[in-house]
Amino acid sequence: MSRIFNVSAACMPDEHYMVNIDERLRAIKELVDSGKYFTINKARQYGKTTTLLALEKYLQKEYAVVSLDFQMFGAGEFDNENTFALSFARSFLQALRRNKDACMTENIKAAGRMAQIVDEERANFRLKRLFEYLGDICCVSDKRIVLMIDEVDSAKNNQVFLDFLAQLRAYYIRRSTQPTFQSVILAGVYDVKNLKRKFRTEDEHIINSPWNIAADFKIDMSLPKDGILEMLEEYEADHHTGMDKAEMAQLLYDHTSGYPFLVSRLCKYMDEDLAENSAWTRQGFYEAVRMILSEKNTLFESLTGKLMDFPELDDMLQTLLFTGKSIAYNPDELAVDIALMFGFVRVQDGNVVVSNRIFEMRLYNRYLSTAEIQRQRIYKASLEDKNQFITGGHLNMRRILEKFVEHFDDLYHDSEEAFVEEAGRKFFLLYLRPIINGTGNYYIESRTRSLGCTDVIVDYCGEQYIIEAKIWHGNEYNMRGERQLVRYLDDYHTDKGYMISFNFNKKKKIGVHEIVVGNKVLIEAVV
Repeated sequence: MSRIFNVSAACMPDEHYMVNIDERLRAIKELVDSGKYFTINKARQYGKTTTLLALEKYLQKEYAVVSLDFQMFGAGEFDNENTFALSFARSFLQALRRNKDACMTENIKAAGRMAQIVDEERANFRLKRLFEYLGDICCVSDKRIVLMIDEVDSAKNNQVFLDFLAQLRAYYIRRSTQPTFQSVILAGVYDVKNLKRKFRTEDEHIINSPWNIAADFKIDMSLPKDGILEMLEEYEADHHTGMDKAEMAQLLYDHTSGYPFLVSRLCKYMDEDLAENSAWTRQGFYEAVRMILSEKNTLFESLTGKLMDFPELDDMLQTLLFTGKSIAYNPDELAVDIALMFGFVRVQDGNVVVSNRIFEMRLYNRYLSTAEIQRQRIYKASLEDKNQFITGGHLNMRRILEKFVEHFDDLYHDSEEAFVEEAGRKFFLLYLRPIINGTGNYYIESRTRSLGCTDVIVDYCGEQYIIEAKIWHGNEYNMRGERQLVRYLDDYHTDKGYMISFNFNKKKKIGVHEIVVGNKVLIEAVV
């Protein structure tokens, strides 16, 4: 059976093209060997379940692995301590019996005794009794037992779940005298140490999680560029497309930052939905980007839901995207904490940046599509102008800048400096979006983001346009900006770049002019 790119449920090496995660498994096993309890806390569709399934096989030679999934527990099974303890006991026993490496004679005997007690004490079975018999099984097992629980934040009753964690903690602390699990691995989106982000309750005894025994999980779960390249080499050996594998791996990594679902989704589009002669080309890749940005999927729907649930997150992301202001990483800042937990952002050089270009473009499209912002006069002007900027399939960026300057000066020339600094970039993107909508995309180059300068990268039909948007701070500052833009043009292997200067000098001369710096041509628009 030929392998495919998978975007639903866990990936299986025999069925799906996937990045080799052996190095990740070795690093996790070191935590298990050290007897650590820890949480794999990553964003939705980030490869948690795939990792747990692979880890279960990876550990089986040395450990008896019992793997559970709280998503398979019904809401009623979290109603109270009794129903949860019974459900957990039965699920644990079932998983133990399913695992051939764990089904040793003494384990089976201990499991049988536990099953008998569960039936006899059904109405009064509690967490204390559950852990007594779990300890008995750990005591007689020939192999040390590793407990793994996926979708741990699916628990419907937070107090029952926290009581369960408290028991794990108590046995962990007394592990030198009381038999217990070698390691406990919990996986979920919400940080188990910080459940208040999910439950949003004022009851302090509920939100203080006892999971303070957990070791920090610092293992990178993103897909590295080299790993993506190896996956593409396997695909190419099967399909002989003639793709430039190194270039395609770079494009995938640059746009996804290794987010597993996004990598697989883009590859799936190129494999299954595009014409063979163009699928695995640069143009085919950008078509796949356009397709993923236009679709509804569970990942994007989940992210949108979080923006509605956490207004502070929504406000922070709009500030990050539109103002060009740097946001320093502060672990105590609520919005930053939430954004990191859900995978919206990552930390780069001490600052918070949107985690990947796909998310950034999706967010821009969301924010620039609201009814409120599309009532802006600059957007209506773009709708009227948009048919004059495409010639022979190419974008006339100079003409776009000329018309933007004309409209911006006409509409906002009396605006205060603070307004322009806050809204200037937003209005340029708002003017640009109807022109390239459906064919092109744009994102902010995060490595160049600063208070006074933002590089907008526009992808249109496989061509890239680099536009530096900045606030005017004098000629010397402007010249530094020009030299900086030239360096970025070298990085992008192009000889022409664009600048927008929001200038508050009363003697300024608005308009668009061309300058030459070395072997580069810069088109500068002064607003």
